[in-house]
Amino acid sequence: MKILSIICAVFLFIALANLPIGYFTILRIVVTIGATVVVIKELEKGIDIWVIVFGLIAIIFNPIIPIYLHNKAIWMPIDLICGVIFIIKYFSDINKQ
Repeated sequence: MKILSIICAVFLFIALANLPIGYFTILRIVVTIGATVVVIKELEKGIDIWVIVFGLIAIIFNPIIPIYLHNKAIWMPIDLICGVIFIIKYFSDINKQ
């Protein structure tokens, strides 16, 4: 799960660049998978803040029923904040070991 958190964070930080639309489709898939894995792992311990936060991330980035904001200026802070959240989760998991 730690590696997946880093991969998602990197994908989200790369999304801050001006890239073709195909990248953002892949981004949605990767981030949704990453957030869903975190939710499933955290649900084993019970509902906590991680479940709620990553559940919201999975909803925002889901590729099946996508949320279109049509403005990169709106998506940039979302990508940045979600990338930081994945990094925080990564360090949180490292500290537990």
